[in-house]
Amino acid sequence: MAETDRSVLDEAWGRIPHTRDVQTEQGAFTQTRIERVITLIVGPGSLVLGAQAFAAAFGGSVDEAQGWHTPLVLAVFIPLVAMIVACTVNRFARVFSGVFAIVFVLALAVWPLATAGGPAPVPTENPWIFYLVNVATVSTVVAFPLWMQVTWTVATPLLFGVVRLLQAGGRPEFVVPVILDVTFALILGSVLLTLVWMYRSIAANVDQSRALAVASYASAAATAASEHERVAVAALMHDSVLGALLAADRASSPRERTLAVSMAREALTRLANAEKDSLEGSDEPVRALRLADDIEIAARELGIELTVVRRVEEGTPRVPGRIARALVLAAMQAVANAVQHADAQGLTVELTGGSAPGGVAVRVRDSGPGFDIAAVPPDRLGIRGSIDARLTAVGGRSDIDSSPAGTTVTLEWESGDRW
Repeated sequence: MAETDRSVLDEAWGRIPHTRDVQTEQGAFTQTRIERVITLIVGPGSLVLGAQAFAAAFGGSVDEAQGWHTPLVLAVFIPLVAMIVACTVNRFARVFSGVFAIVFVLALAVWPLATAGGPAPVPTENPWIFYLVNVATVSTVVAFPLWMQVTWTVATPLLFGVVRLLQAGGRPEFVVPVILDVTFALILGSVLLTLVWMYRSIAANVDQSRALAVASYASAAATAASEHERVAVAALMHDSVLGALLAADRASSPRERTLAVSMAREALTRLANAEKDSLEGSDEPVRALRLADDIEIAARELGIELTVVRRVEEGTPRVPGRIARALVLAAMQAVANAVQHADAQGLTVELTGGSAPGGVAVRVRDSGPGFDIAAVPPDRLGIRGSIDARLTAVGGRSDIDSSPAGTTVTLEWESGDRW
């Protein structure tokens, strides 16, 4: 049963649409898409700040000493460009984002050495490296786990403040501007980190709820499949096995023995194919008159010669294949009951069809002694499983009228009932 539950779960999950560029595992449907959105925001968003830093690096005053500016710019901007491209194309985004975050911190660490002996800094002008502080912090949301993201978000602005004051030699006029810059970087980095964490949490909750819904659907579908299997097996056991045993036990004439042998042969065939769905086959609609032909052929295979009376009007709708098979099987169960319990006295089968309302009906009559329907034991499935349940499963109706004058089993289906 575990394999059945797994296949049902796979089928349920398969109903959720998957895009061509994202292949998700069960339970990570929304999280995968949120991660893709994050990388798309980090890439192009970093491009804006990176362009601003690049313009400041080559369009204004230079803070580094001679021989430091170009190598330091290349060391920072090459990983930045690689990160932007990787996030945009969604290839190696985590690797290049982590490389940039680490390289930028190293660049900040050597900043006091790179600016030693260089031009005197101006308090009102920020160096080009400042514009990349939040790019370094936001890159960690792609590359690192949460605790490292928090560490980078707090430590990187503080490190910039320290190296900026070292560059300025600790002059008092730099204290307030540096504090403002560090505070701004801390606030912006914290907001970005919080937003990413919030969206990831929402995506995880959505996926958890979806997984629970799919599991609930799978459980319900598995239960329904088990019930369907139970009813099908019960009908098979009664129709094929118990029917053959009862016929063999009661056979007292050549005709009854022939019927018992035919039923036993059918039982063996159906048991050999028990793993197949009893309703398998094409559901292509068939002519109503086809039902009469199928009933006659099935009866002949059981050793019963009968001719179905046909009263089918012009315009009678075609019957879906699944319903046609259910009507034929139910009719044959009624015929077998008439042979076993009424010795086929006055046995007749009539097929009627009408166009308004569109539908068909099969009536199996015998002139036997009849029986009390309410007195049928619950474990006898000839009527409940093989007739009533079978017709109900395909949207049909069954009615049994029995009296000392005989029994009439009516099997009906209307085109508007279910199909």
